[in-house]
Amino acid sequence: MPRTVFVRSPAFDRAVRGKTDRVGVRTWIGSWPVYRQLTGDDPLGRGTAARSAGTEGWHARTRDADTVTKSICPFCAVGCGQDVYSKDGTITQIEGDPDSPISRGRLCPKGSSSLSLVTSPSRVTTVRYRRPHGTEWEDLDLDTAVDMIVDRVLETRRRTWQDVDDLGRHLRRTMGIASLGGATLDNEENYLMKKLYTAMGAVQVENQARI
Repeated sequence: MPRTVFVRSPAFDRAVRGKTDRVGVRTWIGSWPVYRQLTGDDPLGRGTAARSAGTEGWHARTRDADTVTKSICPFCAVGCGQDVYSKDGTITQIEGDPDSPISRGRLCPKGSSSLSLVTSPSRVTTVRYRRPHGTEWEDLDLDTAVDMIVDRVLETRRRTWQDVDDLGRHLRRTMGIASLGGATLDNEENYLMKKLYTAMGAVQVENQARI
């Protein structure tokens, strides 16, 4: 049975290559945002003309979150609301809470950078402690540091407790414990701190913020 043999000529190769080159050039030019802006339906370059294959692969970090936690911005005393987005127990994004009557979804540049407080590799997670008469600092984990603070507070309260004065009048207070809050505390936190220290018998409770 006779075989059919196809032989490609140089002219055929040049024709195919030229067509492929033309298709490649057309695709290349079509990928230019300016070309799509001038020839398409987006003359201002604010929509489809500005999109690319990379753009199509992007999406908001909030879309992947499986939980949203209401919180308060930790920076100043205004108390702007925040939505903390998490996935698999890890915070992925922090944005303004539109339900907050204070900020209505807005955050200042500091509040918008709150995510770095918990995701930054340089975040400090230990306490630097130098023991009495010591010359070197050591790192303590937070649980150990909190237990040490509790022991000192209870001992100070016991040692400085004033039940009555010289005339026998009831005082039920301690002057050995005082609290000075910072500007990152909101009204709710200050309220709880005032209740805590008052229950302990402390009377020197103040906060630097006036908002």
